[in-house]
Amino acid sequence: MRFLTHAALAALILCPALARAQTPAPMHATPSDEDLIKLALSAAPPAVAQDATVVFIDHTGKSRVVRKGTGPFTCLPGHLGAEPDPMCGDKNAMEWAMAWMQHKKPPANKVGFMYMLQGDSGASNTDPYATQEAAGNNWIKTGSHVMIVGSGAKMLQGYPRSAKPDPSKPYVMWPGTPYEHLMIPVR
Repeated sequence: MRFLTHAALAALILCPALARAQTPAPMHATPSDEDLIKLALSAAPPAVAQDATVVFIDHTGKSRVVRKGTGPFTCLPGHLGAEPDPMCGDKNAMEWAMAWMQHKKPPANKVGFMYMLQGDSGASNTDPYATQEAAGNNWIKTGSHVMIVGSGAKMLQGYPRSAKPDPSKPYVMWPGTPYEHLMIPVR
């Protein structure tokens, strides 16, 4: 989640066993492109992942296309530590994520969908730019989930907006910020 925060729609029909079956081993060394692709694609269901483009962003922020896809989703391996957090997003979700990373206003009138079927390594639920757990930043870990991001997220009335939500149920992450979005657990 910390990496590119990440999205969803058809995830409500995803089989939890599918996500577990795709779980790659954590990477502790410099991974090969094949390993990066495998990890990145594990974020989404096979029908989405099979045609996805895979992009790797290194620790300096430099990105490169590891695999050019033909589908509408882009997948990233995320952090490569003991708790990898790969994600896949559609074009609108990737525009939203770029705006978030660049501290810019998200694109208007666009809804994006992201998958994070491996879960996330943790993030502040109230500070979109916190990089580690600290007193008062409401750190939260969400297991396998999907996200709805973008202007559609402004219609999130009725979903919990608490700083400390129950991550086993749908909730709004980063409420009250331009980057608020709906987190939907799938297991």
